[in-house]
Amino acid sequence: MTTYMNGAVLGFSIAAPVGPIGLLVIRQSLSRGARAGLRCGLGAALADLCYGALAAGGVTLLAQWQQPAALCGGLLLCWLAWKAWRAEAAQPAGGSGFTATFLLTLSNPMTILAFAALVAGAGAASPGWFMAGVFSGSLAWWLVLSSTASALRGRFPAASMVWLNRASAAVLFAFGVRALSTAACGLLA
Repeated sequence: MTTYMNGAVLGFSIAAPVGPIGLLVIRQSLSRGARAGLRCGLGAALADLCYGALAAGGVTLLAQWQQPAALCGGLLLCWLAWKAWRAEAAQPAGGSGFTATFLLTLSNPMTILAFAALVAGAGAASPGWFMAGVFSGSLAWWLVLSSTASALRGRFPAASMVWLNRASAAVLFAFGVRALSTAACGLLA
């Protein structure tokens, strides 16, 4: 049970910093409700589980995926930023549901390295329970975030949603450019 709880705390902690996935969850929750936001979070939690399972299985090639993953993730983030910029007030960016968050989380090079280190350290004794905890903790964070954003849903008039879409588009684009520059630096090294 301690291994499970360690995994849950780490899963929650890894998911909690609000980055591009958090922005997508917030936008979906504000536009479509808590279920839509939770579907986005579920994609991220499932990707976390996949990486954890690979790391627990002893796959050491994860670090070699960094540059291609950063390139794909950067392109996907820029595309989502473009869609968010063009979105109307009540319309979230297209493709920002379960599949997009799953792919974005898989493309994050830091997620790859984090799980390899975490499983090697905290989850080495019982990787199955550890990964179940990681998934539960990650999903708990997405439930909290989507529920909170959904509770604020009625407080944003249509004009505010347009500006929220534009602001999140700018942040998503910045994350995309950062991922693309990381990929370019890795390929040139």
